Amino acid sequence: MSFFEATMLICFGVSWPVSIAKALRTKEVLGKSPWFMILISLGYTSGIIHKAVNNPNWVIFLYALNLVMVLIDLSLYLRYSGSKG
Repeated sequence: MSFFEATMLICFGVSWPVSIAKALRTKEVLGKSPWFMILISLGYTSGIIHKAVNNPNWVIFLYALNLVMVLIDLSLYLRYSGSKG
């Protein structure tokens, strides 16, 4: 386990609950990019696979937690982007 890897995941992970809360509160997703969230999801999935195959440890939980939050944010984007207009 790398201290710096865990720190990176924690720092990135702080932004997702804020984004999710804003979308739930305002029901607006202007400025969000579904393609960006898909790429981030792919990155977290790759991190999970790498950790599972090469160096399984507790940090895989941080990858999974971040992935779940990005997928929640993406689902909110899909829900609210179609509801206006």
